[in-house]
Order: sequence, then structure tokens, then C-alpha cells
Amino acid sequence: MNQAIRRTWLAAAGVFVLLLGSLTYVQFFRADALDENPWNSRQLYDKYGSARGSILVDGTEIAYSEASNDGFNYQRQYAQSEQYAALTGYFSMVYGATGLEQAMNAELSGDSDAQFYDRIAQIFSGGESHGASVELTLDGELQQLATDLLEGHQGSIVAMDPKTGEVLAMASSPSYDANALASHDSTSVIEAYSQLNSDPARPLSNRAIAGDLYSPGSTFKIIDAVAALESGKYDADSTLENPQDLPLPGTNVTLPNYVQGNCQSQSTATIEWALAQSCNTPFAQIAMDLGQDKISETATNFGYGQDMGIPLSVTPSTFPQDMNQSQLALASIGQYDVRTTPLQVAMMSSAIANDGVQMKPNLVRTVRSNSLNTLYEFSAEQARRSTSEDVANQVKDWMVNDVDNGIASGAAVSGTKVAGKTGTAEIGSSGLNDAWFTGFAPADDPQVAVAIVYEDVDAATGAQLTSPGARQIFEAVLNK
Repeated sequence: MNQAIRRTWLAAAGVFVLLLGSLTYVQFFRADALDENPWNSRQLYDKYGSARGSILVDGTEIAYSEASNDGFNYQRQYAQSEQYAALTGYFSMVYGATGLEQAMNAELSGDSDAQFYDRIAQIFSGGESHGASVELTLDGELQQLATDLLEGHQGSIVAMDPKTGEVLAMASSPSYDANALASHDSTSVIEAYSQLNSDPARPLSNRAIAGDLYSPGSTFKIIDAVAALESGKYDADSTLENPQDLPLPGTNVTLPNYVQGNCQSQSTATIEWALAQSCNTPFAQIAMDLGQDKISETATNFGYGQDMGIPLSVTPSTFPQDMNQSQLALASIGQYDVRTTPLQVAMMSSAIANDGVQMKPNLVRTVRSNSLNTLYEFSAEQARRSTSEDVANQVKDWMVNDVDNGIASGAAVSGTKVAGKTGTAEIGSSGLNDAWFTGFAPADDPQVAVAIVYEDVDAATGAQLTSPGARQIFEAVLNK
């Protein structure tokens, strides 16, 4: 009898061990696979029907979860989506998450390590789980202005505080309505995504930080100017030859000078004058004299080639390697295989504005849990020293002259010193260009640095859009 009881207990214990082992295996070793299983409808409903935290600008929700009357508890909604979609991205049950919805998913869903105690409190209180809110550094009025300036064009505008790295505006055009991709109607979501994804204007790309990067054109001459001064071979009084056509070594072609300014009026030029008129040939000579390594080193010091999260992932800007002298001459004026983001160009100007110190750019000011505990609060962080204070201040003076007496005069603000540099990047044989402006104001106490690019415009249109657009941004910040 005792033996029978013993066997029964052993069998029961064995079953218990098997059940416990199976449960442990499922919960700890198979949890991720089961969560991702497309047949796991409960996980689908939990994930896309939860109360995600809001994304806010100036205290106003631009992405939030709203109670729904379907099988899900909540529906993700986006306010002013065309204005913010490149940043918020979308949270889609068909296509997953992009933008800040992806980059800040752990916080927005309430699953971050910092929200552990909030989750425990919700379990014991029986309350519903809520994600954290994410407050952005954006200035809503400035974001609206940047969006309006880009209307009807392809391009991007970035504005940031050069002293702190806070991104004040980041617009990409064309944009899209994220609500169409966050719907719980899978059929309509698939149709909307198909249309957006096949659009040759690439509305799903955030042109400010990703997508097909741009040739920076003559804005890259700021890098050349810094490299020249750092080398010790050039100073404010240096004079260079300014031919209207520069023979490129090892080729049968010449590099033409810029034809829209006054480059043809002088056969020699100082760096200041060449920068103000955006003359190509003096800067190509500087680059070939200093060599690829020096120009590349300077570009790296300003952020080229660096991985970055703001927290959105930023595609690194690139400066080509293993070039011959002809290719280096073209790269020195922002052509050949130089590729950049508008954010990188804004960071370059910010470093000059901030006495040579480049601050780490950031989009997120504060993250607060549902119980209003602060999980994260922005603090300014230095990314690198790009150049010395003396060099930065000299280039700053040259950029002020570019607005006062050069081809960037359209950015001038009455009663305020403005620093700027224009750029024109050839994009093919069509005669159209990518038109640039970058700069900052006030030059003696910078509050905002900008980068503006318009795609596929002629020279006259580019001049009407870039520098005057920058002036409006400067005025908006200075008049606050």
C-alpha cells in the first residue's frame, strides 16, 4: 500500500516538474517567438490596442491613443500629421512602427526598464497600463513656418539651437498622413502604403536625416575655409588665383567658376571674398594644396561619417576617400561623391556659431510616465570640438560678410548680424539644381542655426527660396 502511494506521489511530482518546466520554457525561452507569431491574436490586440503614451509639442498632443469601438481598445491618432509625420512616423498593425513611434517605443508602450515600478503599481492597483509621454524640443510655430516654406516643393528645413543642440524645427517635403497607416482597417492601410511607397517623390522619407542624401554644394566651402585656416598656410590676408576655369589635373576638362555672383570681376581673391561670391576655383586650389587627408579630417571633425541617434537614427554624411586631385577639387565644392543630410549642414553652422564646439542634436526634451515621474530630461551634451575658437570666429566673420556683401544677402535681418552661406549642387544635365542656405543669427549671440535645401530648382528660383526663407526663420525666432 505504501509503495503504491509512493509511486503515485512520484508520478504526481514528475507531472508537476514537467508542467513547471514547460511553463518556464514557454515564458522565458519561447516568449519572443510566440509574441511575434502572426497567429498570436492576443498579442496583436495587446500591442496595437494599448494606451500608448502621447508625443507632444509645446504641450499639445501630436500623436495619441484614442478609445476605439472595434476589437481593439485604442486607435492611434495623429494631429497635424502632414507637419509632423516625418518625425512621429506611424504605428501600424500591418507595417509596424517607424520614426519616434519606433525609436521611443519602449517608453511609449510602457515597457522601458525605467517604467518597471509603474507597471508593478498598475498590476497591484488593477489599473490599466499606460505608456509614457514624450515631449519634443520642437517649437510648434517654427515647425509650422518651415512646413509652409516648403509647401509645393521637395526639400527639407532644419533649425536648431547651436548652444544646446535642441532641434527647433525639422520639416521634410512632401509629407503624408500617418493616420492612413495607423487605421485598424488592414485593407485601407495596405492601399495607402502602396500608394505612398510607389510615389517617386518619396513622401515616406525624412529628407532631413535619411533617404537619398544630398550633395551639399558650396555650403561645403565652410569646411574648406576651416581646413585652410587650421593648416597655418592661409589666413585672412591670403590671396589666391581666381581663374574663371581651372584645369583639372589628369583630365581634358576644366572646373568653371560660379557664374551667378561676381567671381568674374577679380582675377585674384581673398578667402573672405571668394566665400562671399561662392567662387569655385580658389577653394578647389586650397583643397588640392592641402590634400585629401586634411579636408577629410576637417569634415570628420564636423560630424561627417559619424553614426548618430537624436533619438531618430541619422544616416551618416559621407566624404569620399581614395580620390585623385581632380576628384578632390570637385569634392571641395560639395560635388563628386560628397553626400550629406540637412541636419549635418545645420550642425556644421552650429559649430561655427558656438565657437567651434558642436553640440549633440536632440529631439526629445522630457519623457514622463503615466504617474508623471520624469524618466528623462534633456541636458545639453557636447558632441565634439570641431575647430578652435579663433578659427570658428574668423569663419563666422566671413559668413557675416557673405550676408552683408555677398550672394547670401537675402537672409539679412534689419538691425541684426546674420551669418550665412549659400550653395548650389548640380544634379544632372537638366539645368536644375539643389539650392542650399545655411547660417545662424544673431551672429554675435546665436539663437538659431538653419539648413535649408530645395530640390530640382533653377538658380533664380533657388535664390528666391533659400536665403529669404532663412530670413523668415531668423525673424520668427528673434521676435519671440
